[in-house]
Amino acid sequence: MAADLSQIVKAYDVRGVVPDQWDEPLAELFGAAFARVTGASAIVIGHDMRPSSPGLSGAFARGAARLGVDVTEIGLCSTDQLYYASGALDLPGAMFTASHNPAQYNGIKMCRAGAAPVGQDTGLADIRALVEEWTASGAPAPAATTGAVTRRDTLDDYAAHLRSLVDLTSIRPLKVVVDAGNGMGGHTVPTVFAGLPLDVVPMYFELDGTFPNHEANPLDPANIVDLQKRVREEGADLGIAFDGDADRCFVVDERGEPVSPSAVTALVAARELARYGGQGTVIHNLITSWSVPEVVREHGGTPVRTRVGHSFIKAEMATSGAIFGGEHSAHYYFKDFWNADTGMLAALHVLAALGGQDGTLSRLVAQYDRYAGSGEINSTVADQAGRLAAIRAAYEGRDGVTLDDLDGLTVTSADWWFNVRPSNTEPLLRLNAEARDEAAMAKVRDEALAIIRA
Repeated sequence: MAADLSQIVKAYDVRGVVPDQWDEPLAELFGAAFARVTGASAIVIGHDMRPSSPGLSGAFARGAARLGVDVTEIGLCSTDQLYYASGALDLPGAMFTASHNPAQYNGIKMCRAGAAPVGQDTGLADIRALVEEWTASGAPAPAATTGAVTRRDTLDDYAAHLRSLVDLTSIRPLKVVVDAGNGMGGHTVPTVFAGLPLDVVPMYFELDGTFPNHEANPLDPANIVDLQKRVREEGADLGIAFDGDADRCFVVDERGEPVSPSAVTALVAARELARYGGQGTVIHNLITSWSVPEVVREHGGTPVRTRVGHSFIKAEMATSGAIFGGEHSAHYYFKDFWNADTGMLAALHVLAALGGQDGTLSRLVAQYDRYAGSGEINSTVADQAGRLAAIRAAYEGRDGVTLDDLDGLTVTSADWWFNVRPSNTEPLLRLNAEARDEAAMAKVRDEALAIIRA
């Protein structure tokens, strides 16, 4: 097909509609390009439950094997299970998933050996260039010897590794509702949670890439309504929702109220710092709550603020030797998981923290949820740069207000802050605001929105 790769090769991955934007012949070229750019003699491949995933991942495997690269296929897996395989086997990896996107989409998340990220600046641009070249001139010549394609099951080993990092054997019994959203959590949760003192109430564990019940994106409040209701009906201690490829987790407390990812980040940071003897660096992106760096400092750690996005977090973790990192989007990164993100490990930390004391989850997380936040508010704008300039003009020079450009524009005072970032793919500006109380947050949020939407 004559693919427009500019539409499907994103900043961190490949993603598009199948077969309109990409198909199996193109996936085969991506496999060859991945083999060429990584220079590996062997790679590992996994896929999610989308109808197109087995065919696309098989084509990718053929493309790599054609160039003499041995391929280990781990089959159905979560994205963090693929990262586990990449780390444990020390092989570059490719995961076929479109995460929380609708059923007609699919994509590839790629990494180098040890789960090191592949993004625009770390190989993805080179992969795209090769695929474009071969699309025009024909596939590269095959190697003298075709690589071997073998199957391997890594689910038990993945589960054992996670459970070696968090001790849940002595927690009190907990009742937990888990909404897998018909995604890969339905595949991984039964094995990871097996034998633990947990009464698991499963929701939508059937693997179905058409997402018949709701979109597998728990950050959208509409997609956790079923979970919230079930937690209250069951009298459960908490609820956990996973996205489509189960690399992110979202938590609700015993009342069915959402627990902010910033509060989860702070909770896990405190636990990881304790595990590392009360010292270590913790990464947080610039739109996580003020609570996160405060808690990190209180527990002896050093907080480091980064741009939004997993490639920035992972790069900073590698540079600083950080023990943990968290984002507002419910991505959680662990030194002991090859600096990769795993929602499952974060979920185990929440369960261990809750089960290690007698109080409710709402009481436990209150100490980590100290400020009023707006959540992310998107506004469609005709001129992103113009609106950002208008915000800068409105706040620059105000007493006690500072501005920085680490990622978009962040405006900070003693009692509040807000950040406005342009979307890379849509004509949107994304606003996040936080203040010491709800009234102050609403005031600064509305003032910023008035400028953005003027």
